[in-house]
Amino acid sequence: MSVVLLTTALVIVVALLAAAGAGKLARMDGATYPAALTRAATTFAAVITLAASVTAALAALLT
Repeated sequence: MSVVLLTTALVIVVALLAAAGAGKLARMDGATYPAALTRAATTFAAVITLAASVTAALAALLT
């Protein structure tokens, strides 16, 4: 149980770091704050979706 919680926390931290990086890069590129926030949210959602699909694929292989 603790491994699942630790892994979930790690995935969320990685997703937040990727989103923050995407938002910062968008802002440095000259995007407005709403556009940078949209890019950051899209990146966060993409990382979470990728983690979920990898988990589903591994679960299918291991069962």
